[in-house]
Amino acid sequence: MRLPIDPTTTMNSGSSNFLLVPIQEYPVLDCVPNKNVKIVVLGASNVGKTALIVRFLTKRFIGDYEANTGALYSRKINLDGEQVSLQVQDTPCVSLQDDAEGLYCQEQINRSIYWADGYVLVFSITDHSSYRTIQPLYQHVRRIHPAGNIPVILVGNKSDLLRARQVPADEGETLAASLGGAYFEVSARENHEGVHAAFLHLCGEVSRALGGGNGEKRRGGLHLARPKSPNMQELKRRFRQVLSSKGKSSTTML
Repeated sequence: MRLPIDPTTTMNSGSSNFLLVPIQEYPVLDCVPNKNVKIVVLGASNVGKTALIVRFLTKRFIGDYEANTGALYSRKINLDGEQVSLQVQDTPCVSLQDDAEGLYCQEQINRSIYWADGYVLVFSITDHSSYRTIQPLYQHVRRIHPAGNIPVILVGNKSDLLRARQVPADEGETLAASLGGAYFEVSARENHEGVHAAFLHLCGEVSRALGGGNGEKRRGGLHLARPKSPNMQELKRRFRQVLSSKGKSSTTML
C-alpha cells in the first residue's frame, strides 16, 4: 500500500520569557537513566491525543489546541525502582481513505512509528469512525515492524461524554485483545488517574520488552530517520498560547 507523504513540519518553541513549570509527577533523578523508553501516541483527528499527553505529563487539562504537527516530550521517571528516560511523541492525525481500506498517513508519522518502542492507539468513544481507524493503523505499525513484540495499549478517550457514546466498552476490549494489548477508557478532561495508569502500564510493558532485548532487535522494517521535535519547550509554548487567549477573552468581557 502506498501512503501519501507530506513534508515534515518544523515548529518553533516560541519565546522563553514566560516560564511555565509543569507540575512534577516524579522525583527528578540526579544520575543518568540506564534505559530509554520511547512511546508514540497515534489516532484520528479530534480524539484528544495531545490532551492525553499533557494530562499525563502535567496533570493539567487544556481543551483548546492549535493544529497538531507533532512534538516530542521528554521526562525522567522512576519505573518500578529503575531510572528511566521517557520520551513521548505526539503526532498529527491519521485517517481512512475514501475506500475505507487504505490509511492516509504522513511521512512524519511513519518515522515516529519506526522510532518508537511502544504505541498508544487512541480513539474517541463518541466517534465510531475514529474507532474504525485503529485496526488499519495497527496493521500499518506491523508493516513497519514486521517481527518481534510490539507493546501497545488501546485508549478510548472522552469517557465523560457517556450520552454521546458510539463505541461500547466491550467493543474496545475485544479490539484491544485482538491487538495483544490492554484497553483503557479514560477522560483527559476529568480523570488524571486513569490517563496516568494507562501511560504507566505501557511504559512498564516497553521497559520489560527492552529488558528482554527485544527493543532494538525488532527493528527490521522500514529504515526511517528518527523524528525531530522541540521537546518540552513546545509544551510550555502551548500553555502560553492558551493562557494568552484566555487573558484576551477576559479583557474583552470587561
